[in-house]
Amino acid sequence: MLLHRLKNIFQKGKLPLKDVFQSAVFGGKREDYEFIEEQLLLSDIGVETTQKIIKKLKERVKEGVIIGRENIVEELKKIIKEILKDPLYFDLDEKGIILVSGVNGSGKTTSIGKLANYLVKNEKKVLLGACDTFRAAAFDQIEIWGNRANSFVYLPQNGKEPAAAAFESVNYGIENGYDKMIIDTAGRMHTNKNLMDELKKLYSVLKSKFPHIPLFSILVIDATNGKNTLHQAKNFKDAVNVDTIFLTKMDGTAKGGSVITIADELSLPISFVGVGESIEDIDFFDKNLFVDSIL
Repeated sequence: MLLHRLKNIFQKGKLPLKDVFQSAVFGGKREDYEFIEEQLLLSDIGVETTQKIIKKLKERVKEGVIIGRENIVEELKKIIKEILKDPLYFDLDEKGIILVSGVNGSGKTTSIGKLANYLVKNEKKVLLGACDTFRAAAFDQIEIWGNRANSFVYLPQNGKEPAAAAFESVNYGIENGYDKMIIDTAGRMHTNKNLMDELKKLYSVLKSKFPHIPLFSILVIDATNGKNTLHQAKNFKDAVNVDTIFLTKMDGTAKGGSVITIADELSLPISFVGVGESIEDIDFFDKNLFVDSIL
């Protein structure tokens, strides 16, 4: 995949913490920890996650685990690695439904194309279900990515509601021997209750109508939005029982802290990373590589 490139991208997100932890080792004054906390927050780590890191840091200093600058960075790495969840993936060789959701502009359709391309490269027969029936241009966009990924795009009849379109897509995929059915949902804002209710209905229909087919739910998150996207994404967990995160736009500015916060506050693993606009620009998230690179 893109492991070497991914390492370079992660290094863009280096946290500005090179020397700020030294004071905590020698005395642990309140103002020392306040300074560390400030630096974590400036690194786009959320308040709750920052407090969790500070608490664990204090505990390890008190216990004598941290004994000087020689091991303080290594202990910090361990703390963050404990916060990050291990990636979770769908079974590549099992017939299944992949439901992809996310807020407007998160890169959801692009990510679907990348996932489809990855599956096709692994010799899977892939169907893309165009269930974003709220936007006129949505069908055109998913068709473009479907063609690039050599995947069939199922287009429902005009006027179909998303839940019905999702049912038709999966049913067609099963009847015609497809290995994976990737369902494209409408990009939604958490403040629009009607659209979120429609998303819940779509998920419920797929679970009830196809109980024997695994349903893997992926939430696409724009890494550059950090904490703003986090608050919106929490609602998706309730709507579609999210299994894991696809983190997009990791090829931009530093964003190491937001990644840590997303994983912590959503209690979700990050499994996929989008690192560019090409259909090949997808990689698996490696938390050890990520933490070692940003520190």
